[in-house]
Amino acid sequence: MTEALVDVLWFIDGSQDEQMDQDDAVKVMEGVSRVVSTLPSDQQQELIGLVEELAAAESNPARREFLEEFPEGFGLINDASRTAFQE
Repeated sequence: MTEALVDVLWFIDGSQDEQMDQDDAVKVMEGVSRVVSTLPSDQQQELIGLVEELAAAESNPARREFLEEFPEGFGLINDASRTAFQE
């Protein structure tokens, strides 16, 4: 499930105007951010762990960067806790 969600968000994030209306893309990304940021803490930590695993296994540098930035970008962590994620 996590991998499918990330795949969709990766596609949306990289979509061009002719592929997807950019206003709709922003709405989807903000909607996902709202949902995941309101998950209980244990579920947020589980999601972060799964995304970390995906990032570690990713061979595409751009996608790996997207995965590494996912927790902060989608409201799962803030700047103060970012250092802990990267260690």
